[in-house]
Amino acid sequence: MQTIAKFETNNPRARAPRLAGWLLLAPMLTWLLLFVIAPMAILFVYSFCRRDDLGRVVHEFTWENYARAFDPIYLNILGRSIGYAAITTLICIAAGFPAAWFIARQPPVMRNRLVMLVMIPFWTSFLIRTYAWITILKEQGLMNGLLHAAGLTAAPVEFLYTPAAVIIGLVYAYLPFMILPIYGSAEKLDFALVEAAYDLGAGPLRVFREIIIPLTRPGIAAGTLLTFVPAIGMFAITDLMGGAKVPMIGNVIQKQFGGARNAPFGAALGVIFTLMFIIAYTLAQRRRSSEQ
Repeated sequence: MQTIAKFETNNPRARAPRLAGWLLLAPMLTWLLLFVIAPMAILFVYSFCRRDDLGRVVHEFTWENYARAFDPIYLNILGRSIGYAAITTLICIAAGFPAAWFIARQPPVMRNRLVMLVMIPFWTSFLIRTYAWITILKEQGLMNGLLHAAGLTAAPVEFLYTPAAVIIGLVYAYLPFMILPIYGSAEKLDFALVEAAYDLGAGPLRVFREIIIPLTRPGIAAGTLLTFVPAIGMFAITDLMGGAKVPMIGNVIQKQFGGARNAPFGAALGVIFTLMFIIAYTLAQRRRSSEQ
């Protein structure tokens, strides 16, 4: 065995497929190095620096940025961000699971068309879609117009620049990220198991709880991760649809790098947020491995 392994190592023909594989990975690895690892390394270094009176980064080691990040003010903002992200995720699961299940049960031709409809929003700029919702929810917008025409309201209702508007925007932005992973799991589900459960006397609720949910759990977990973590750091929707009245942690980070000119503190918040994502992903992977 050692002779064969040594021969394969020294044989140029045996090394060729391995070299070709690394060459195919080279563009992706270069991209990750330049646009993921390098920026995160800079962010990590900045988080331990301080700024001078003009807002310039001074490379002097300090823990002050991380200590400030745990101030009750920022902890409250982080808690609000997690709460909004959790509500968004739950609404996306409640709305996305039935949609994904319905798509998975359709014939292949119809299934592809419905998946295309789910992906159509990605063809339009995110900002354009957000401004469309602003047009719908503003005082002279479509929503108030319909309510007034139906005689349900005498004066315009303030939908925009409220927490509800922020939730609507977040759900609209991340709903496709919930539907597509669940659809991927539901499409692979063997529906004969569902029929067998019915034949053995199980009711719809028990079939849903003991057959459908466990078999589609990987898709639910992936959709939850793709929805919950980005929703915490979203700042564009809270700025545009919340009117900066409902600040989230993403808004704080954006302002530190912008008007506040405090890049080290913004970097510390960014590092903490990244660690939260890594921890959430690790816990999800461990839970998935334990269930398998």
